[in-house]
Amino acid sequence: MCRKRVFAATALMLTPLVLGAPAAFAWGSAPSQPSGTPATAAQTNAQAAPQSQSAGKGNAKATAQERAAADRLEPLARAAFWASQVSADPKDGEAGVKLAASLRVLGRYQEAYDAAEHVSNVQPKNIEALLEMARVCICDQQGFFAVAPARKAMALAPKDWRAPSLLAVGLEQAGRIKEALAAHGQALALAPHNPVVLSNAAMFYAAQGDKAEAEALLRQAVAQPDASVQVRQNLALILGLEGKLAESEQIQRQDLPPQMAENNLAYLRAASSTAPPPAGATVK
Repeated sequence: MCRKRVFAATALMLTPLVLGAPAAFAWGSAPSQPSGTPATAAQTNAQAAPQSQSAGKGNAKATAQERAAADRLEPLARAAFWASQVSADPKDGEAGVKLAASLRVLGRYQEAYDAAEHVSNVQPKNIEALLEMARVCICDQQGFFAVAPARKAMALAPKDWRAPSLLAVGLEQAGRIKEALAAHGQALALAPHNPVVLSNAAMFYAAQGDKAEAEALLRQAVAQPDASVQVRQNLALILGLEGKLAESEQIQRQDLPPQMAENNLAYLRAASSTAPPPAGATVK
């Protein structure tokens, strides 16, 4: 389980996509870190109640339309809504998983894990709960604990690319590089044109020092019609680290506010002036 909270404090992060993480990351400055004791789901519900009243009343089971509307709420109100739905029906797997995802976005990782684990205990074959458990651990930089739920999800749904992609990131965080490479290969075999799979594999190669392979995979990823801002910003990061600052700047200014782009570029200029040339392939 994800019991110990560890936050990354470095200015530069090679960011995988965990299917629900924020769309873009300002890698030119340290990420913001939640502080203090995580609020309980009940506290979250109390804090956000005024915002979520239109999406559900009390602990009554919401309609399909209300649930769809809840997914468009801000994270705090969304967590409150799904907490009320779990309270109305503790065996509601959809509500439990979406509560976990909402808490994850808020940085309340232990609560998020507990919510997803509860669903998995009640519904052992709930793949979404297992995947969410893996996502929470990865976001909490506790990839070792993502391995077991990701493997269970793979066994239940061997053709679902999400499980091996998350498994690969978890294994990489755990320092199990050869296993991570194999898992990335499995994900790529299942979804060779998926921008998330391509981006996650690219970030793996970048972390191993192979920026050329990372760039090649990210160029494939950004060429896909459903490529996200984070995928494009990962490409901008790698290009900047390779010294291709003009192209990196062009991509950043398309997606990011001016000050954020300036911060990133300042970081990349400093990094490219001191870093050695990109290493060759270290893992194949």
